[in-house]
Amino acid sequence: MSLSTRAILGIGAVVLIGAGTVGGSIAYANSQGAPDQHLATLTVGRSSITAAPACYNDGKALDQALLTKCRQEAKQASEDKKTPRSDVVSSDRIGVGVPTSASDNGWFAFTDGGAQGEAVIAQDIKGSTYSGSIAASTLLNGSGTTTVTVVEANQQSNEVYAIWYFELNQKN
Repeated sequence: MSLSTRAILGIGAVVLIGAGTVGGSIAYANSQGAPDQHLATLTVGRSSITAAPACYNDGKALDQALLTKCRQEAKQASEDKKTPRSDVVSSDRIGVGVPTSASDNGWFAFTDGGAQGEAVIAQDIKGSTYSGSIAASTLLNGSGTTTVTVVEANQQSNEVYAIWYFELNQKN
């Protein structure tokens, strides 16, 4: 049995296209870089957003100078509307998730809103990566924009390892 020239050319074209596809896929995947594994997640209702920490020192504790710089940069990012944001209505439920390494160290999350001026979403959590869901109406401030701060910290030594910021835009 012999193959015709057309069949040989057809098989060659399939092999060439297949090789080009594989090569292109490898090049694309390589250009994407390694994923950031230290992401926190803010869940609002049925949607969620993730963010890398605003302050992070490759797992080492942040010193006071770095913490001060972080607060200043976070304030500027908020003013420039570059902080990760999510729309929220008072009937939504809000939860926070952290990477496993943060749950190993311990973490807490709070907002600059609520009845007492600061509302706790999660407090002194160790070993868990999710806060559970809390009614948004108890967390929001009256300004229309509420900041959510998530902190990876060792509660015994008071060392801070990472800080994430999110903003909630209140909708009617």
